[in-house]
Amino acid sequence: MKKIILPIRFGIVTSAVLIAYFLVLAMFGLHTNPVFSFLNAGITTFGIYEAIRVFKLEQGNQFNYTNGFSTGLVTGVTATIVFTFFFLSYSTEINQDFLPQLLSYLKGGFDINNGLVSFVVAIMGLVTTIVATLTVMQLFKNSGNISQNK
Repeated sequence: MKKIILPIRFGIVTSAVLIAYFLVLAMFGLHTNPVFSFLNAGITTFGIYEAIRVFKLEQGNQFNYTNGFSTGLVTGVTATIVFTFFFLSYSTEINQDFLPQLLSYLKGGFDINNGLVSFVVAIMGLVTTIVATLTVMQLFKNSGNISQNK
């Protein structure tokens, strides 16, 4: 149980930062511009990095790739689930004009509902989680190289 608490805690904090960033964009009317969602990947990556870093400090010499990777995945999946539920509630309850504004910005003439957009947000978050975890674990994995010091 103790191993799962740390990544869930970091996932909740990461999702809180993602939600705060979205709301700041909404204050300035920039939340309908999809370009600003690229920073979500950076926020998620930083949250995963910090979770794995703290987990490695706690584990010490017992840290391995599998445990670090699962820590990153749980952190990112938690952040994605919380942010997706926020996004769905925002687009259906808080600002019902959000989806038409977003689709008019894209100028594609798509017939899309809230469920599909929320599904895309969840998929983007999960893909970002996998890529970020694989990237961050390159920094924390133990090298299998033989020491060249003689």
